[in-house]
Amino acid sequence: MVKKILAGFVTVGTMAAIAATGSYKVNLMQNSILDGKHLKAGTYKVEVENNMAMLKRGDKTVQAPAREETASQKFNNTQMVYTNNNLQEIDIGGTHTKIVFTRNGQPEAGA
Repeated sequence: MVKKILAGFVTVGTMAAIAATGSYKVNLMQNSILDGKHLKAGTYKVEVENNMAMLKRGDKTVQAPAREETASQKFNNTQMVYTNNNLQEIDIGGTHTKIVFTRNGQPEAGA
């Protein structure tokens, strides 16, 4: 019983640490363009730090200016916001967090 409770605290602590560092796992369902760079559909690890997002898949990493914002309501599912295949925003399911891709501190054109 104590082991199960401890395991629960460790799991919650790990999830909180991942959220605190701005690290998320997302699945792009379509080929996308981010900051002029092409991303193939697939699962990516996204990290946001110092107004820069890094999307990692295998040995490929793409960086783009971005900021994390807090929405007023939780997102039920992770969803991507596009303008013509250009990735503008990632809304993280189960959280109030959204990652908005920017250029010079402003939202990407077409957002």
